[in-house]
Amino acid sequence: MNHQREDHDLAFLLQYENVAWYEDGAVKILDRRVYPMEERFVICHTHEEVARAIADMVTQSAGPYYAAAHGMALAAWECRESPDPLSFLRAVAFRLSHARPTTASRMEAITGESLERAEAALAAGKRPVDALQEYAVALMERRYRNIARCAGFLADCLPERSVIMTQCFAETVIGMLLRTAAEQGKTVRMICPETRPFLQGARLTASVAVQQGCDVTVITDNMPAAVLSSGAVDLFTSAADCICMDGTIINKVGTLQIALCASRFGVPYYVTGSPDRRKSGVRDVSIEYRDGNAVLEHLGRRTTLPGVKGLYPAFDATPGALVTGVVTDRGIFLPAELSQYFRPGDDDFPSA
Repeated sequence: MNHQREDHDLAFLLQYENVAWYEDGAVKILDRRVYPMEERFVICHTHEEVARAIADMVTQSAGPYYAAAHGMALAAWECRESPDPLSFLRAVAFRLSHARPTTASRMEAITGESLERAEAALAAGKRPVDALQEYAVALMERRYRNIARCAGFLADCLPERSVIMTQCFAETVIGMLLRTAAEQGKTVRMICPETRPFLQGARLTASVAVQQGCDVTVITDNMPAAVLSSGAVDLFTSAADCICMDGTIINKVGTLQIALCASRFGVPYYVTGSPDRRKSGVRDVSIEYRDGNAVLEHLGRRTTLPGVKGLYPAFDATPGALVTGVVTDRGIFLPAELSQYFRPGDDDFPSA
């Protein structure tokens, strides 16, 4: 790649090779469950290992999308001697896209495009593995470009000196926002709720922020109301695992309570992402419930007595009425006007 990559000047976590990367019959994925305490990669030699890594939260936020694309390249390597590689790849596409239920439709957009690239390669007498490896990298470049545009619109909402509160790990948009704000000469301070039980806010968001020169403070998940009530926060922002057409935001559990507090104390809430035309509202979304034992421990150490139960809904639903604006690569839209995002000829995910 001769041109400057879209991940230039971004933190370690956001460099392509540190998200997910296929090469020589294996996919390496940075284990975000232990970063930054350890820089450990999970090496996947089969597509099933990639699917398991996605399901087991080795990678989170937008990471699974990229892992799925690179996993399809690995699958093409696995079936390189098969007389019917497309049948194999179709089954793999379903397995990878459904590794976690809440994001299945968006994952299908990526694995579906991978299948199209594989079919075209076979028709041209070329190796699908090469085409899918190129697609996986091109996908990262394309999505990073779109996210950079999104971050630009969000940066325009910030005052010259601003304090923003985040939720969970909004992946590349955080890095792009800080990069863009710096280019605009703006000073940003960040407040990151820790995001139990995997601590994505403390370990991932805060790591990106500090590596990109941002003044960042971590708070526990029961502190956002107190901080927002102080008047010190200019803007609350999060990404979304799904943005429904009625403006409902499906995101990491805890988003709803921060949005409620932000509304109460007059702090604008901007969510980043693109709407999903297949999801009219929360009734069309499968909220994933993960193993409740995860909330009974902290960094692998049990914090409760035997017999205590845990409950872990991975996501919650925030009504569009609590959202100031949906920040996309095509501008900022009111939650009630998301249909205006789409243009004639768009597929369900024009920015995928």
